[in-house]
Amino acid sequence: MNDEVNYKNNPLHGLGLKALLTELVDQYGFGLLHAYLNINCFKVNPSIESSVKFLKKTQWAREKVEVFYLYEYKNLPRASSEQFALPPRDRIIPDGQVPGEPAILSFEDAARLQEKRERKAAERDREKGSPRRPSNKSYGKDRDAIYGGARGSQGVSKSRDEAASTNNNESTTNNNSTGANDPWAKWRE
Repeated sequence: MNDEVNYKNNPLHGLGLKALLTELVDQYGFGLLHAYLNINCFKVNPSIESSVKFLKKTQWAREKVEVFYLYEYKNLPRASSEQFALPPRDRIIPDGQVPGEPAILSFEDAARLQEKRERKAAERDREKGSPRRPSNKSYGKDRDAIYGGARGSQGVSKSRDEAASTNNNESTTNNNSTGANDPWAKWRE
């Protein structure tokens, strides 16, 4: 019985996803929600309806938003490790803990938080011994080192940047002359 009373103390009890999201968007806006939560439904064509639709389908994203609601918007103290293992709607909030004022958030704080998360992920990866792909999406530059520089059956060892500049140079020379090398040259003029 006592757990039921504490469960009803949870700010998520009886709160629909649309109402929760409306409160968050009114307070912080879609841009700040994307900066903190890194969920694309807050960045690409954001709207309450499309976000609710996505969050209903995606449990990990819904739980991430609910945790944000509890500990940033409602400003509750962090849950114990055993309570944190439960989904946010199943967590028991003790009677003494009452929701506070919404946290004041900024894009600078979100950038610092993202850097901190990346450092922690890199530390975990070093401990495990499994490297992550870099988040700056520079995969093409490292590919030659990974695959030994040989590409295709001829063993061509051009990087993507070199190949692109060579192709650009060839296309400009072919545009100027209608040679037999390029059957589409006359259509480009």
